[in-house]
Amino acid sequence: MAVFSRSRRAVLAGGAVVALAGVAARSSAGRTPAAAAHASTPAASEDGSSPAVAADGSTAGGGPADGGRMSDESVPHARTFMAWPTRRIWGADTRRVRADIARIARTIADYEPVTLLAGPLEAAAARRAVGSRVHVLVQPVDDLWLRDTGPVFIDTDRGQAGVDFHFNGWGGKQQHRRDSRVAAAVLRHTGVRRISAPLTAEGGSLEVDGRGTLLATESSLVNENRNPGKSRDRIERELKALLGVSKVIWVEGLKGADITDFHIDALARFARPGTVVMSSPAEGAPDDKWRRAYQQARHIIERSTDAEGRKLRVVDIPEADPGKAGVTSPDFLGSYVNYYVVNGAVILPRFGDTEADDRAAATVGELYPGRDIRQVDIGTLATGGGGIHCATQQQPEQRAVAR
Repeated sequence: MAVFSRSRRAVLAGGAVVALAGVAARSSAGRTPAAAAHASTPAASEDGSSPAVAADGSTAGGGPADGGRMSDESVPHARTFMAWPTRRIWGADTRRVRADIARIARTIADYEPVTLLAGPLEAAAARRAVGSRVHVLVQPVDDLWLRDTGPVFIDTDRGQAGVDFHFNGWGGKQQHRRDSRVAAAVLRHTGVRRISAPLTAEGGSLEVDGRGTLLATESSLVNENRNPGKSRDRIERELKALLGVSKVIWVEGLKGADITDFHIDALARFARPGTVVMSSPAEGAPDDKWRRAYQQARHIIERSTDAEGRKLRVVDIPEADPGKAGVTSPDFLGSYVNYYVVNGAVILPRFGDTEADDRAAATVGELYPGRDIRQVDIGTLATGGGGIHCATQQQPEQRAVAR
């Protein structure tokens, strides 16, 4: 089963970054782990006191002093943020992956504003590719994965804020000095108050229903490469305080098997409160660790209730078959649940396995009635180990938290 296991995959071996199959070297070759990656993460408040507010308006500590809540993805968006792939990371695949990103950005722009981050030497090319309806913001980036590098927006009594989770290259697996600054840069650009999280995480590791429930993998959060010395209980308390959730459903995940340590957003998503859509192995997929991880997660989720006491209903969407999609690379990620919900539509990958593509579109259409289902070809992005959700980050329209 392909769950971020592909060409973004890297593991730490003897303190060095080792790139695995296919074009994995694009995400790690010639780079060393971020040995001091955790030093910038503020310590959590142990006494329950309100977090301090820094001179730059950021809030450090266990959570926003005025409360807050992370919205589900289906609420109205003010805009979508994306980033332009760099040749340093993508090498010979740069032209093709840029075409994928431009295609996604133009499709989203049919429904809501899009802001694309691009370095100063690449901004002009990005503008030509995405067209006039997409705003290009000059900001140095390392790579395109805005879901993980960008801020997570929350609503508070004082208006909107953005949580900076201190991106550290997925636990020090690769250096991302530019991308570690992206969250703060986005918040400066939008004029949104920054909250400095007391833990390290990525947006792809957090899936909420907007009604108090969070889905997460232990492997990507309860991990020494991000949050050394912290127990699951402590991380859960910090996430509850930051995101306004009252229940966390943990699935085991897989440590060290891929560069993200098994993010939730290619495996399980809330389609609505009470309903979870899961990426199930394609027919004929091997009985390997990815299938077993899916089975373990499904076992937990289908036996869980959400924060409001509802028993969760699980809807499976089988992954695309690489052979039927005409893909020979072992790095292919065929997950349809890495879709992205925008204003009035769902942006869904199309892989070339016609039967699976059509089945996924029909299922997602039933899960999101009243929204357009827009399928987008993402061949190079998928062989790069990610998908549409990985490449996007929403800024919801501002609203105050109801008390």
